[in-house]
Amino acid sequence: MIAAVVVFAIMDALMKGLSARYSPLQVSFLRSASSLVCMSPLLLWQRSRGASWPSDPKWHLLRGVLGVTMLAAFVYGVRRLSLSQAYSLYLTAPLMMTVLSVPIFHEHVTPRRWAAILVGLGGVLVVLRPWQAGAVPLLPAAAVVLATLCYSLSALTVRALSRTNSALTLVFWYLLLVAIGSGVLAARAWLPLQAHDWWWLAGIGISGTLGQLWITEAFSRAPPSVVGPFEYTALLWAFGIDRIFWSTSPSASLVIGAVIVVASGIFIIEDERRLAVDTPP
Repeated sequence: MIAAVVVFAIMDALMKGLSARYSPLQVSFLRSASSLVCMSPLLLWQRSRGASWPSDPKWHLLRGVLGVTMLAAFVYGVRRLSLSQAYSLYLTAPLMMTVLSVPIFHEHVTPRRWAAILVGLGGVLVVLRPWQAGAVPLLPAAAVVLATLCYSLSALTVRALSRTNSALTLVFWYLLLVAIGSGVLAARAWLPLQAHDWWWLAGIGISGTLGQLWITEAFSRAPPSVVGPFEYTALLWAFGIDRIFWSTSPSASLVIGAVIVVASGIFIIEDERRLAVDTPP
């Protein structure tokens, strides 16, 4: 998960750069299509078409719809927010996954974890500062929250699909469906790719492929409430990328809010571990 976070931070920075010149849906298509190209050697290495055929196609289709919405909403949001701001909102995903695991998987969430989730959501309010002038723009922030919800639902579907599908199969069909969906929707406003952007696209393809493989493997091997909070390490990369490439430093409220969100996630990890130790096999 930590390795996936590093390469995804690189990919998101590259997508933020492309979003200044292309629509969110076109960037979503370019992200998925470039990763599909990079995955081709892996698919050929399998030497079996049957190994890549998915089980439960309707759930793969649902995951593709969630992926199109997630990528387009995130690209729209990160185009207008700093990477640190977008990540501080996006990294509430582990909290959302813990909440959603109750109705979907009928998991038990302790009162302590519910309290941690509420504290984490309070940290989001500190990040947004809706009571102050010059606060985080609400429309881009809402887009990132929508992306976070879609990502959380998609991660939970991975947990179910991984029982009958390999990690490579999950990644391939996710990228293919997202590329088809976003490509069709972006066709009317398509802009030719500029020559110097091909290098950006190659970076997105490589980092996106590695990140997708590693994060799918992580969620297939452990519950989302355990694996998800490790994504908080992305904040460190976001702060550094913003500073180096956009000369942007995080505000005090952003840092405080992010710390609150991170602390909530860490508490959830520890509570999950305590529950695992106390529950007899």
